[in-house]
Amino acid sequence: MSDKSPSAESLSAESLSAKSRSAKPLQAGPPPVFWRDSRLPYVELRKISDARQVCYAPHSHVHWSVGAITSGSSTFFYRESTYPINAGDLVMMNPDWVHACNPIENEPWAYLMLYVDAQWLADLRYQIGTLGSPVWSDIDTAVVSQPALYAHYCEMAACLLDKQRTLSMKHASVTGFLTALMLALAHETTVSRPQPPDGLQAAAAYCDVNAAFDVSLETLCQLTGYSAGHLIRAFKQHYGLTPHAYLINRRIQLGQRALRQGESIVNAALLAGFNDQPHFQRTFKRLVAATPNQYRYPLLKQQENSAAS
Repeated sequence: MSDKSPSAESLSAESLSAKSRSAKPLQAGPPPVFWRDSRLPYVELRKISDARQVCYAPHSHVHWSVGAITSGSSTFFYRESTYPINAGDLVMMNPDWVHACNPIENEPWAYLMLYVDAQWLADLRYQIGTLGSPVWSDIDTAVVSQPALYAHYCEMAACLLDKQRTLSMKHASVTGFLTALMLALAHETTVSRPQPPDGLQAAAAYCDVNAAFDVSLETLCQLTGYSAGHLIRAFKQHYGLTPHAYLINRRIQLGQRALRQGESIVNAALLAGFNDQPHFQRTFKRLVAATPNQYRYPLLKQQENSAAS
């Protein structure tokens, strides 16, 4: 299925991001485009036309994601491995798996990214017979290089972005592409991540529940019985982020949810546990590679406002 293997060069997401930041400054490209529709709440699409200045800090999503590289080349950090990716490749990310995808110096590249509710996709995989039960199972494949699937993805994305297409057409397009992809991956292995020790699971759960509040390292140490150094190392080994980075990642996810629900940027910042809006905006852009305002103003709303004017 995939002819992509991890690069022999061992690079961390941090070093990739640092290399991108050290490149010669460029003029800002077109802003990111987000498409979502509350009537299709299980899916969201992002379009980046010029990603030379799009740099992500290591992060994860609560949903499953599949992206298409539409032009140029990039570097994909995923599961402690680094993959060179090029136009025509599809990349996939499991829920809560830490990743980053950043430009190669000043080389132009562009991509589309589809975010899919994991439970909805688990139900679809069960219905088409690729899962034995409607319970999410991680997919081992990271990169797929298959022209037919890439073309199908681009057709699906074009359908979602086309304001002339009906809701039923968009639903059918998404379902059709994901069915084809899941069937193509049916022979690939599914993976079960090793369960972290109970103490680390308790620390992660505590961060999940209390993400909008101050969570001290001391509190997590008391909860787990670990020393500070041991906790940081062990937590990152199992979750891919330090406890602090994990907490910030969860806060940004809370902020995204609030923005999708129509909250103002100020309220979203407060609901996500940020004391001031500028801090929220800086952190949001570092992890989402878009401003909160760009994220909260999806293409569908732009089209509706344009039609009304």
